[in-house]
Amino acid sequence: MFQINERIQWVGKIDWELRKFHGDEYSTHRGSSYNSYLIQDEKVALIDTVWRPFSKEYVEELKKTIDLNRIDYVIANHGEIDHSGALPELMKAIPNVPIYCTKNAVKSLKGQYHEDWNFVTVKTGDTLDLGKGQLVFIEAPLLHWPDSMFTYYTKDAILFSNDAFGQHFASEKMYNDLVDQAELYQEATKYYANILTPFSSLVTRKIHEVLGLKVPVEMICPSHGIMWRDNPTQIVEKYLEWAGQYQENQITVLYDTMWDATRRMAEEIAAGIKAVDATVEIKLFNVATSDKNDVITEVFKSKMIVAGSSTINKGILSGLAADLEIIKGLQFKNKKAAAFGSYGWSGESPKQIQKELKEAGFEVWDETLGVLWNPDEEARETCRKFGRQLAEWSKTS
Repeated sequence: MFQINERIQWVGKIDWELRKFHGDEYSTHRGSSYNSYLIQDEKVALIDTVWRPFSKEYVEELKKTIDLNRIDYVIANHGEIDHSGALPELMKAIPNVPIYCTKNAVKSLKGQYHEDWNFVTVKTGDTLDLGKGQLVFIEAPLLHWPDSMFTYYTKDAILFSNDAFGQHFASEKMYNDLVDQAELYQEATKYYANILTPFSSLVTRKIHEVLGLKVPVEMICPSHGIMWRDNPTQIVEKYLEWAGQYQENQITVLYDTMWDATRRMAEEIAAGIKAVDATVEIKLFNVATSDKNDVITEVFKSKMIVAGSSTINKGILSGLAADLEIIKGLQFKNKKAAAFGSYGWSGESPKQIQKELKEAGFEVWDETLGVLWNPDEEARETCRKFGRQLAEWSKTS
């Protein structure tokens, strides 16, 4: 339990040991937290719970904070089990307490737990009076599930934003002004890049809708990571920037290699890029040995990616194939790309990579580059020339 102010307590769980999330789909190098909030106004509201493995612990700890029978309302901002996982355990103790959520959240919660709890559906603009303050509900579909919503508490001007504005970041310091800023924004960027990128147009629309309400925001309390109390709208401004077809002056080279020929090509292409543009930041990743979510974050930041693989069985190596599939689903905008690869016999990989990049929505360089066997000096110069061409192209609009 952590006291936010005289009315509100954080009653969540910090998961220091978490290293993988969403199955194996998201890496959490710094752990995470499952943020649940208890508002004790004249009426008592509990906002979200925690992930299912911690459900019994959560309910036992909650009992130490409040008599569960004093809880008047449960708010389910989102039905995913990292937020709702303790509901079955909690509702055993308070089975008749109403659960306020969106219509889609009812479908989600019933689909996962097969319980017909006392659901009360809400939509944008609906309110719930707690006494000194009101809860105002704001639907936020596809940020990042169809059932998502925000809850705003008028008395303390706090936005409980669920997955928006969060990070997978475990810290006992709890607030944005107390943690390392580089670590905080590294995790916040990674969170946006890997989870929210496909919904960027909706992010922009929803933020402008919330801003249009012209209500003060003194704190933003997401469902993962730290809470934003010092200039809380800084993360809102960042989201608007990230949602706007974001790119930095960076080119990222991704490669998957069998016997190092493709790695050598990648290094020479990078050297060619740098020879033309010393200001651009170049990053190289062997995708077979790199964390995929860290790679995706760098793709998000890049104005161009150059992707290469050895040819195997007339195709591409599995590491790059998997990353390209993720990239395709994230629907990045305003980025250029090019394809290359090495081969010993048939040489299909560059064309296949080029096809994948086009399907992912990149503006793709017309020519691919393939090198037979281990590149000799002539082939290395060809790679450097390819890099120089790409560097010039990257400067064009």
